[in-house]
Amino acid sequence: MANSIVETQMKDVQQFLSSAVVIFEDFLNETTLSALLEEKQGDKDYYKSILTNIRKLLVYCEEGHDACRIILMSDQFQRGAAEKTLYRLYHHCIEEFFAPRSDSWYENSRSAYTGKNSIRFHKEVPDSVSNLFKGLESDFQKIREELEYYETDYRTKMMQSK
Repeated sequence: MANSIVETQMKDVQQFLSSAVVIFEDFLNETTLSALLEEKQGDKDYYKSILTNIRKLLVYCEEGHDACRIILMSDQFQRGAAEKTLYRLYHHCIEEFFAPRSDSWYENSRSAYTGKNSIRFHKEVPDSVSNLFKGLESDFQKIREELEYYETDYRTKMMQSK
């Protein structure tokens, strides 16, 4: 893959992450556990786990944005570093968005066929949480599709180097 294509993808991902960071920050700066419980009575521990996972996503997106910025600012574009970073972003940001390790929500894989949002929560959540994910999902899906290449390509390279 040509350097210019990888560099363009890095720029696209950096812009996406910049936007995601702002959205997650705004949500977290305005949302407390008490506010979620006021908005919709529910399982307090479940709401805590959702907020914890959103904070993790924010951190992953911030770190990814910084990594993209550093690579793009370097005097000479480092294709290998960029590909490795895109691979990591796929796992830390994209996969964590659709299927967090703590299993606070999950992706309904059948939704791709119905045109509906794929993020499903195990329990009812306040509209603010639901709307956050609905608003971000299409952008995360778009970047996921762009970065899936690095998932398979990077693993192949790692296997071949052994």
